[in-house]
Amino acid sequence: MTRADNSSYLPRLASRRSVLIGGIAGASAMALVGSNPLAARSDSMGAMTRGAGRAIKTKDGTEIFYKDWGAGPAIVFSHGWPLNADAWDDQMFFMASQGFRCVAYDRRGHGRSGQPWDGNNYDTFAGDLADLINALRLERVTLVGHSAGGGDIARYVGRFGTDRVAKLVLVSAIPPLMLKTSANPGGVPIEVFDGIRTAVATDRAQFYRGLGDGPFYGANRPGSKVSQGIKDAFWLSCMQVGLRASYEGIKAFSETDFTADLRRLEVPTLIIHGEDDQNVPIANSALVSSKMIRKASLKIYPGAPHGLTTTHKDQFNADLLSFMKGVS
Repeated sequence: MTRADNSSYLPRLASRRSVLIGGIAGASAMALVGSNPLAARSDSMGAMTRGAGRAIKTKDGTEIFYKDWGAGPAIVFSHGWPLNADAWDDQMFFMASQGFRCVAYDRRGHGRSGQPWDGNNYDTFAGDLADLINALRLERVTLVGHSAGGGDIARYVGRFGTDRVAKLVLVSAIPPLMLKTSANPGGVPIEVFDGIRTAVATDRAQFYRGLGDGPFYGANRPGSKVSQGIKDAFWLSCMQVGLRASYEGIKAFSETDFTADLRRLEVPTLIIHGEDDQNVPIANSALVSSKMIRKASLKIYPGAPHGLTTTHKDQFNADLLSFMKGVS
């Protein structure tokens, strides 16, 4: 797969800097959220028997829920803010049916995982991912991260290297840095993130509703065909995140600089981003990351929104399968 020529996108994309206050978030959600089926662990750090509805315990004692479908080369999916592993059900179902072992987990504070007061930062998120990979004894794994979940896998490589990693996939991902700074003048102003913090603290239910009904899936664009069911499922998943994790997650995904982490990525990396992403504008994310990562390949989906794993799931699934099979 060859690197795309993105020069023609830059002038048009520079004008799309106005990120809606409801427009910063992390993953798409398709499945309705169920109950918490966590079972007893065999030991404090060990994984339970393979299958859905399992958990590990991290080094600080936080339970991390995961589901484990299929058999074959392993893929671990990391969701974004403020959702959970169900965001990946379409991809898990498809790839497991194609002969891959698919693992998706709820980030701490989200979904069915524990809700500790501390640890809502990327060093800890990466440590949790490492604990999961170690507990499941995964080798030659492909890490897939959507939006804020792209930060999980970038920081994992930054901290732990690529000894156990074969490939990476960054989808609508936040790296290298979302926040506008003197060194990152094309980023999003801090006032936008301050507004999100206020909205989440004041009425998070309505904020999440506006996010799913608006920019996340491009439902605010003329001709949108996003179903009410998808938008409702998104809201239900958002409402499972703890308020502390959601609030602190805003600082984590907006202010964490992944530049050094990206420079450590030395395995084949597929970057997929929507040209009309209103949540994580492509000009300051994928177009930059693709030039920093040594073995990066970039695919731009014309007109696609942030939640393209749902709105463009057939195209995305096909691209993921081709990447896994080494087909360009």
